[in-house]
Parts: sequence; C-alpha cells; structure tokens
Amino acid sequence: MKPSRSGHLPINGLSLYYEAYGELGASETVPLLIIPGAFLSTDSMTQWVTAFVAERPVIVFDQQGHGRTADTPRAMSYEQFGDDAAALLHALEVERADVIGWSQGGGVALQLALRHPQLVSKLVTLSATYRRDGWYPSVAQELEGLSADSFADTPVDEAFRRHTTDPEAFDAYVEKVRVLNIEDQNISDAQIRSIRAKTMVVVGDADDVKPEHAVSMFKLLGGGDVEAAMAGVSNVPQARLVILPAASHISIPAAVPVLEPMIAAFLDDVPPTEPSLW
Repeated sequence: MKPSRSGHLPINGLSLYYEAYGELGASETVPLLIIPGAFLSTDSMTQWVTAFVAERPVIVFDQQGHGRTADTPRAMSYEQFGDDAAALLHALEVERADVIGWSQGGGVALQLALRHPQLVSKLVTLSATYRRDGWYPSVAQELEGLSADSFADTPVDEAFRRHTTDPEAFDAYVEKVRVLNIEDQNISDAQIRSIRAKTMVVVGDADDVKPEHAVSMFKLLGGGDVEAAMAGVSNVPQARLVILPAASHISIPAAVPVLEPMIAAFLDDVPPTEPSLW
C-alpha cells in the first residue's frame, strides 16, 4: 500500500517525515492520526493504517529522531512532541482528527488533546500512561540499562543511519529517548479530567502499564456508568476501557484484528446494543 502523500515538512525546527493515506479534505470522515511508540517509525504501524484506511483518511508520522525524521539538538519532551503533531495537522490543513497513539505515542496523543483540544475529535491510547507511576517499576529498570548497543543491527539503528551516519548522533538520540521515558510526564488528575475528547483507554492484562492506572484514567475521562449495571448502556459513553486478556505491552500493536472493530465503532459513535433479558 502506497501513501497518497508523503515526504518531509518543516515542523518546529524539524524536517518531519509523514505519510497520508486517502485524500485529506476529500472525505466527510474525520482523518485518523496514528502516533507510533518510542524508537519506532511509520513502518511499524502499517497494519493499523491498513485496518482503517478503507473508511477514513489516515496520517502517520515519525517523531523527532525516529525513522526518517532526523534528530536535532532540540530537547525532547512529550509536550514538544504534542506541539509537533499539532503543527503537522495545521500544515496538512486538517482542522480536526481522531488520534491513536501507542506507548510513548499515546502519551504524545494525550499532550495533543490537552494542548490543542480544538484539533482532537476522539482519542485512543494504547498502553500509555499519564504519570510515571502508571508504569510498573520494572519498566524504569529496563530503561536504565538501555544504550545504543541495544539497537545494533535493528531497524531502529538502520533507519537512523540512513539520514545520519555519525555514531555519536545515534548515541545521543537513544540517550534522549531513554531519559524522556524514564522521566516520563506528570499530567495531573485535573488536567486529564479537562480533556473533552471522547477517549478509549486500551491496555493488556500483562501490560507494562498497571491496570489500576488505566482504570483511573478511564474514570477521570468520564468513564463508568452506575445506572448501566441494571438498565444497560443507553447512551454513547464519554470514555471506554479495554483490557485485553493475556496481552503484554508489545503485543497490543499486533492486536489489530481484535481492536479494529471496537475502535471503529468508537470513532463512528455507533450506539451500544443491549439485548433484552425478559
């Protein structure tokens, strides 16, 4: 599958690489922006693009230093990456988009919804947190030992060296992303509560994200309906929660066949159906 548009755009001091599938502006359906996780690029989300492009235009991009977007001396932060996503939508003349982000990409999607609420129609976070304590301690321990050598002879290393051959530059990039994810972000409960976009929170039951953190985010975003216990879900919920069984952090992106119908119904505001008990 080939993008209808692709290339590099000047975005906040970056030469940011993006791909667009379907015709932006030619469809009444809101475009879908997909944000990959840490160290990953547009190529890692091909299965997601394929799953959704038949019904809506899809945009995917490489964050700073990732894939085809070269790193710069600019500092990395979730807030900055959220601003980059917003600037990309403006450059593509997209007034509003639905947004899916996995892991680091889910954190960036939260910042986009917080900092540029007018741009986000609906939001889907896959294995993402809004605070550092949402991760199990083992995640930080794993990040502590991460280095450029960890990516030797991998697609991450190969993609970076296509545009920047300096080995010290790759070392610096890995260190920046490592620190970014160790320090993570610290969004307050009040800020999460302020997000107006309808949101779907997705994690695995064996995820790096604590399930109680996902439940907390779901509730802060307006999830939960005390009247639905006996009466059923009668309205389209403000927030949805998905916990996939026997699913780890890295298996969530591969769960497209299971997640696509649920996410599509969420994006399309399909009302839930409740069978009669009597």
